[in-house]
Amino acid sequence: MNLHSKLQQRAAQGKPVRVGLIGAGKFGSMYLAQVPRTPGVHLVGIADLSPDGARANLARVGWAPAQTQAASLDAAVKDGNTHIGDDWQALVRHPAIDVIVECTGHPIAAVDHCLEAFAHGKHVVNVTVEADAFCGPLLARKAAQAGVVYSLAFGDQPALICDLVDWARTCGFPVVAAGRGHKWLPHFSESTPDTVWGNYGLTPEQAQRGGLNPKMFNSFLDGSKPSIESTAVSNATGLGVPSNGLLYPPASVEDIPYVTRPLSEGGVLERKGMVEVISSLEADGRKIPYDIRMGVWVTVEAETDYIKNCFEEYNAHTDPSGRYFTLYKRWHLIGLEVGVSVASVALRGEPTGVATGWNADVVATAKRDLQPGEVLDGEGGYTVWGKLLPADRSTQMGGLPLGLAHGIKVVRAVKKGQSLSWADVAIDTTTHAYKLRREMEGLFAAPVLKAA
Repeated sequence: MNLHSKLQQRAAQGKPVRVGLIGAGKFGSMYLAQVPRTPGVHLVGIADLSPDGARANLARVGWAPAQTQAASLDAAVKDGNTHIGDDWQALVRHPAIDVIVECTGHPIAAVDHCLEAFAHGKHVVNVTVEADAFCGPLLARKAAQAGVVYSLAFGDQPALICDLVDWARTCGFPVVAAGRGHKWLPHFSESTPDTVWGNYGLTPEQAQRGGLNPKMFNSFLDGSKPSIESTAVSNATGLGVPSNGLLYPPASVEDIPYVTRPLSEGGVLERKGMVEVISSLEADGRKIPYDIRMGVWVTVEAETDYIKNCFEEYNAHTDPSGRYFTLYKRWHLIGLEVGVSVASVALRGEPTGVATGWNADVVATAKRDLQPGEVLDGEGGYTVWGKLLPADRSTQMGGLPLGLAHGIKVVRAVKKGQSLSWADVAIDTTTHAYKLRREMEGLFAAPVLKAA
C-alpha cells in the first residue's frame, strides 16, 4: 500500500523508473494520459508502427510537443523527455530502460516483444492478454529464468480479478468463484463487425464519431475477450474453468453470491473454485438493474459459523444460507490504471497477476460453416470466436488457440459451432509464437492416455 511513496522517493533521488511503451493506441494512450501525473516514472521511449499516429494520440491526451522532441533514446534519458520511433528492438535493448509495457494488441508480435525484452533484462507488463492466453505460462517461466518479472496489466480485468482473489486468500477465505461481468446473450457468439454496434448498444454514427474499431469491440461482444481474460485468470490463480465453456449466468450485483455457488447448493458452478462471467442481460434480453457489466468480483465462503455470523453482524450481503459473500468492483479504468503494474514490477519485483500453471485455453470456434481455402481473421472477426476450455481438453482435441487463428487458411471443412484443431488449418510454423505454444504444450500438458 505504499507504491506511491516509493515512487516519490525515486523522484526525490532523481532515479525514476524508466519505461518503454510498445504500441500507442487506445489502451496505450490511456496510460500515456497518466504518466505525466505520476511521480518517479520517466517514459523514455515509444515504439509504434505509426510514429505520427503516436504523436497525435499524445497531443490528444494533453502532452506538449516539447515533451516528445528527443532525437534519440540516449537524448531522452539525458533530458528527461520521450523519444518516439518505430524501432521496438532499439527500445527493448536500451540499457537504461527498466520496464517494457507491451500494448500492441497483436498476440504474435507481443510474443516477440516479450522474449526480446526478457533477453535484455527488462521487466514486462503485458497488456496484450491475447498472447498470455495461449502461452502465458511459458512466458512467465522464461521471464523467471531471465531474472525479470512478467506481469498482467492492472486496469485490465484479469489483473483486477487476480487482486481480488489474492485479497480473499490472504484473508484466509476459500475462493468459490471469481470473474468479470459482460453483456451476453448466446447468439452474440455469431456477431461480426457488421452487426456489433446494435448488440453492443451504440449506433454506427456514435462508433464512427468515436473512432471505435468494430473488430476490437466485437471481440468483447462475441465472447472471445471474456474467454481470453478468464483463461488468464485461471492460469494465474489456479481456479478451474467450466468443462464446456463459460455459462454467463445472468445476475445483478446482489445476486452474484446466489448464482456463484455449486449446482448442489442452488448455483451454477460444477464445483467450488472456478472462474465465471456474469451476464448483465436476462435470457430474454432485458437489462438487469445494477449490473456488473464493466466490473469484477470474487465470491468467498464462510467456513465456520463464527465467520458466517460476522457476515451477518456487519451487514455483508450474502446468499440465503449466509455463507457465500461477494466482494466486487463495479468499474475498471483500463489503461488509466497500468501505472500500478509498472510500479509493482519495478519497485517490489512483484507481478500484478502472472500465470503459475496451464489450466485453461481459448480455442478458435467456427461462427459459421467454414470451407477449405477460407482465411481465418482471428478474434472479433467474421470467421471464429474464442471458447474457454480446460487445457487438458484442448490438448486432447488438438485445439487451435484463438491467438494464432489469424491470417491462416482452412484446409478442411469445419461446421458452425465446431472448435478448430491444428489439423484444420495450414499454420505458419516459423513464428516465435507458434514455437512457444508448441513448447508449452510439451512442458505443461498432461499426457494423453491411449486405450489398451
